Amino acid sequence: MSPRQTQQRLAIRRAFKRAGRPLSPDEVLDLARTDVPGLGPATVYRNLSRLVEEGWLTEVSLPGESTRYETAALPHHHHFLCRGCGRAFDVPACPGDVEDLAPRGFVAEAHELVLYGRCPGCR
Repeated sequence: MSPRQTQQRLAIRRAFKRAGRPLSPDEVLDLARTDVPGLGPATVYRNLSRLVEEGWLTEVSLPGESTRYETAALPHHHHFLCRGCGRAFDVPACPGDVEDLAPRGFVAEAHELVLYGRCPGCR
């Protein structure tokens, strides 16, 4: 195994693949510990940073929330934040043409849409 593919890093990658949604560092830690029980928070943070640098992960910034991470290979999409459990989920669709909502004379360069509510487990 190459130094870049440690058991810890592989466990973190598997955590994202199993979850299929944006994860907080704490969620990554909990999920990756199923493969590597002794995994610590510092190792998770260090590997999250490296996976972002490598382009395998991307940061997800949600208003008023701590940074979450998701695989970078995903196409443009938005997010749903559950107000019950605090978990984030991908919204696979985009309403499109939201840049047209910019005030007259303004040029919108990007957009983010966050839906808030309750996931099926919290309803």
